[in-house]
Amino acid sequence: MIAKLTKKRYSTNLFDVTQDIIGALPLKLVEQWLSSDQTYDDALKLLASHQVQGYSVSSDSVGLTKLCQQKGLLEILAIINQPKKIVHSYGKAIAGESVGIWAADNTQMFYPDHLEAVTLVSALLTIQDVIKQTCQVQIGLGAHYGSFYQISGGLYGIEADAIEEIAENHTDGGEILITQAICDRLPMQHSFRLEERDDLHTELGKIYRVLDGKRLEDLQPIDQRYPIPYSEDFYVDLLEYESRLADHDFAHYLTHKYIQHKVVVLIESKNEAVETHEVSMFNQLSFSALMKDIGLRLIGSQLDAEIKVVSSLGIYAFDEANIALRFAQTFRQELANQGIPCRIGIDRGEVLIFNLSVGTRDIAGMPVNLASKMAQDKGEFGKLYLSYAFKDLLDISGFREIKYQVSGVEITAYEG
Repeated sequence: MIAKLTKKRYSTNLFDVTQDIIGALPLKLVEQWLSSDQTYDDALKLLASHQVQGYSVSSDSVGLTKLCQQKGLLEILAIINQPKKIVHSYGKAIAGESVGIWAADNTQMFYPDHLEAVTLVSALLTIQDVIKQTCQVQIGLGAHYGSFYQISGGLYGIEADAIEEIAENHTDGGEILITQAICDRLPMQHSFRLEERDDLHTELGKIYRVLDGKRLEDLQPIDQRYPIPYSEDFYVDLLEYESRLADHDFAHYLTHKYIQHKVVVLIESKNEAVETHEVSMFNQLSFSALMKDIGLRLIGSQLDAEIKVVSSLGIYAFDEANIALRFAQTFRQELANQGIPCRIGIDRGEVLIFNLSVGTRDIAGMPVNLASKMAQDKGEFGKLYLSYAFKDLLDISGFREIKYQVSGVEITAYEG
C-alpha cells in the first residue's frame, strides 16, 4: 500500500516551475489535490469547471511497427502525416477541435454536444474513404459520446481513456467503431449498416462496427494544420519530402539536418487502482508530478535530457549508454524508496527530437517504440530492459537474455 501523496514528497520548488518546463502537466490542479483530503467529493469539486459533454474520436495507425523496420524515420513521419491532416481538416469542417499534441501516429478530436450523430458518423466514413484512396498507412477510428474533463488541452476521464484504448488496441485499418451512446443518438430510420463487435466488452457498453452508410459528399476540408509538434522549418521540409519520397539525396540531406543518435530511456511507474476513476485520475497526475520531480533532480543541469513526462510515463534521451543506464537504475531506486514499482526500457538509435508549442519537447523514432515494447508490452514492474543494441556496449553479465515477438517483430532483450 503506497502512502498518500502529499506536498512533502516533492521538492519545495516544484510547484513554482515555469510553464515551459512543466508543459501540459496541470501542476496547480495537482497542488490543489495534494492540499485537499483527496476524497471523491474533492475530486468532483476540482473537476467541475473542466467538465464537457460531446464526442471523443480517437485514431491509431495500423501496421506501423512492421513499417518502421522497412523504412527510415523521416519517411515514416511523412507517411503518418498524411492521415493526420485528413482527420483534422475534415473534423474541423464539422466543428471538431483537436485534442493534445499529435506527436505520434495517434489522433484525438473532440466534437461538441450539438453535433448530430448522423453528421459525425458520415464524416468518419468520408475520412476513411479519403485515407484509403490517398494514404500509404491506414487507421482505425473509435468514437464515443459522453462526459469528459478538458484540462490543459487534453481530454481526461474514464470514457475518454476507454475509447482511446479501443481505437489503439481493437481496430483494424479502415475500421470505424462507435459506442452504444452514439447509436442511441442516431434516428430510428438511419441509413448506416452496423455490426456489433461481440468480442469487445467495455465500460462503454456495446461497440458497433460501421460497415457502410451515407457519406458527406460535399464536405470540404478547411484546415490541415493539426497540432503540429515540429518546428516550422522541419514541417515545411516534411511536407516537401511527402512529394519526394523517392528522392534519396533529399532524404540524406534531411537526415543529416535533423536526425540525432540517442540512447532512449522509457520509464513507466505503476499506479495503485482506486475505487473511483476521478480519484485515480488525480493520483495519476500526482504520480506524473512525482516522476517529473525525480527526473529533474537526477538530470541536474542536463535539462535537455528530459523529453517528456505524461501520465505514468517518462521519456529521456542521453548521448552515452553508461550514463543512461545509471540514470535509469537510480530512478528505479528512487521510486522504489517511495514504494512505487516501475518498468524501464532502453534502446539506442536514430531519433527526431522536436520542440512543442508549450515549450516542452517530444520524440519520435524506433528506439522509443522498442523501449516501449520491451517495458510496457512485455516487461515486469521492478525490471529494467536493455535492447540487443547494448550487447557489446555495456556489461550485461547481470542481465538475463530473453526473446519474444511483439506485433510480429522478433525482439531480443536483456532483463535486469
